[in-house]
Amino acid sequence: MTAHYKVHGDVAVITLDNPPVNGLGLATRQGIADGMAMATADAAVKAIVITGAGKAFSGGADIKEFGSSKAMQEPNLNSVIGVLENSTKPVVGAIHTVAMGGGLELALGCHYRIVAPGSSIALPEVKLGLLPGAGGTQRLPRVLGVEPALNMIVSGEAIKSDMLAMLPGQKLFDKMAVSVESLAEEALAFARSVADARPLPRVRDLPCKHPQGDAYFQFARNMAKGMAKNFPAPAKCVDAVQAATKGKFEAGMAVEREIFINLMWTAESKSLRHLFLAERAASKIPDVPADTAQRAINSVAIIGAGTMGGGIAMNFLNAGVPVKMLEMKQEALDRGVATIRKNYEAQVKKGKLKQDKYEQRMALLSTTLSYDDLTGTDMVIEAVFEEIGVKEAVFKELDRVMKPGAILASNTSTLDVNKIASFTKRPEDVVGLHFFSPANVMKLLEVVRGEKTAKDVMATVMSVAKKIKKTAVVSGVCDGFIGNRMIEQYGRQGGFLLDEGCTPEQVDKAMEKFGMAMGPFRMGDLAGNDIGWAIRKRRATERAEMKYSKTADLLCEKGRFGQKTGAGWYDYVAGKRDAIPNAEVVQMIEDYRKAQGITPRKISDEEIVQRLVFALVNEAARILEDGIANKASDIDIVYIFGYGFPAHRGGPMNYADELGLFNVVQAMNRFAQNPLDDAKFWQPAPLLAKLAAEGKTFN
Repeated sequence: MTAHYKVHGDVAVITLDNPPVNGLGLATRQGIADGMAMATADAAVKAIVITGAGKAFSGGADIKEFGSSKAMQEPNLNSVIGVLENSTKPVVGAIHTVAMGGGLELALGCHYRIVAPGSSIALPEVKLGLLPGAGGTQRLPRVLGVEPALNMIVSGEAIKSDMLAMLPGQKLFDKMAVSVESLAEEALAFARSVADARPLPRVRDLPCKHPQGDAYFQFARNMAKGMAKNFPAPAKCVDAVQAATKGKFEAGMAVEREIFINLMWTAESKSLRHLFLAERAASKIPDVPADTAQRAINSVAIIGAGTMGGGIAMNFLNAGVPVKMLEMKQEALDRGVATIRKNYEAQVKKGKLKQDKYEQRMALLSTTLSYDDLTGTDMVIEAVFEEIGVKEAVFKELDRVMKPGAILASNTSTLDVNKIASFTKRPEDVVGLHFFSPANVMKLLEVVRGEKTAKDVMATVMSVAKKIKKTAVVSGVCDGFIGNRMIEQYGRQGGFLLDEGCTPEQVDKAMEKFGMAMGPFRMGDLAGNDIGWAIRKRRATERAEMKYSKTADLLCEKGRFGQKTGAGWYDYVAGKRDAIPNAEVVQMIEDYRKAQGITPRKISDEEIVQRLVFALVNEAARILEDGIANKASDIDIVYIFGYGFPAHRGGPMNYADELGLFNVVQAMNRFAQNPLDDAKFWQPAPLLAKLAAEGKTFN
């Protein structure tokens, strides 16, 4: 049973009970309809209350039905709302904690609404490339006014009930409850107070106009298109709300329904829905049950007060977890603490952080120059130089001082976590936590599972990731893990494109037009070209047979390490991030071509995009075969949240699926014929070849 029916004297209460957020799946919708039928047939019942069990009124559509025909099966949500609206007995929505999407639309179908303070109210469908599909675009403007409603619908952001109740003339809430705890009793009393009221008020019958009419909507549409150029849904939300002001309610509903169905089939919406489900699936580890006991993490130590260490520390301070930061020299500690202060002060200045919160967070930070002061902490994360000898020295010290059961984590981006674990007598407590820079901003966290990492350590760090608001993806141990193992092939193709006739600017512009946050050469400058150089030198003996362009090494030999030195593939002016093309770099590439006897050719943007993206896809297929990633959707999450892959394309694996894997393989076969490329690499990974031959997809 996902909806319960109970009569309290002369009031019937229908309670949604479909954890965790009372999703409006078919069984729940049927339960509401059945409850309404019983209440209508019972002469003793004078009014009806609809509410939600647990920690939500309703979060909307049931995730398990996403994109399936079941979501539209009768009674669908529109039909259920029609039953409420047309009830001959007053229906009161008793809203608490969360009312989002279809949950808010359900509440708008009630005759009256009572709400608990602090409830989160939203129509977030735009974040899935859709618009509200059960009357949200038609009813919300009628109770809030056109502009506040349109802002909510276009942004998809949640607003607290207290804020909405203060809007002048709002008709969304008829009454504010004193508290969540008193809501049930207050709802019963309110329902009895309106039991004899007639006619019953319906949101659909309220007027809906904007004083500036079409001029306002054209302005809003232009704004929406400008802010969301790769996504059609925001501008379409404007069209639907405009329809609410134009004619009869039924006509507006028809416009909403048509737009909803058209958006449902767009590649952008499919991609966003894929990512929505992928993000939730990423937190599940096949052999680690959800009820695995976790270790208590009430304090954290960070080794290293540099950019990465400071960023990692901020995540824990933001979550209210005390942090002890260790460095070898006082000056380094002072610099690190000053940077954290500067970051927080910038947020205070912009109004994003209150002064008292800033002070609370800084009060949680302590520093030390001695490993012995870390003894009592529950977890330690090292963020020191990416060199195995340095890691060895750190982990031997941690093994000496950390208490039994403490989690020892490495922020390594490429090194062997099993080798790092072997430096301790407790490899089961060692795990990789690869944060992405800037660590206080980037949402991705690669959780690297060593051969001996304990299951309770995995369960704990996945929970910690959630607490510090990171999207965690599990990776096995290999050189570079998921993200950086793939980015190596992406970078190699970038180098070959320079050899064959491109400039860094042409490659970057093509990838940015495709939707990447930045192209490979701007990304290299941001990360530091010396980091890639060090990795290439480390791998030189291991991968002597692997073919590389030498242009990146030549660049580093000139000391052009990127933004931090003011010169990389581009030039940079202090205090700005604008990439300014450099004639000497272009000349260096041309000289290298001549020395190699290469005649440059004109290369299309399409070829640039395909070679770079399909290089990611082919390496990712090998990663799946090797068991480094659990599933293809995890790889999409890594690239969306860690490497700036365009969300409207759903990640590299989803993009390949949308193109058709047969077409991807055909392109790879063409690239393998290029004598200046790496024919061996372009042999499709066995998994990719198999799926393409069978007409299947990764996801």
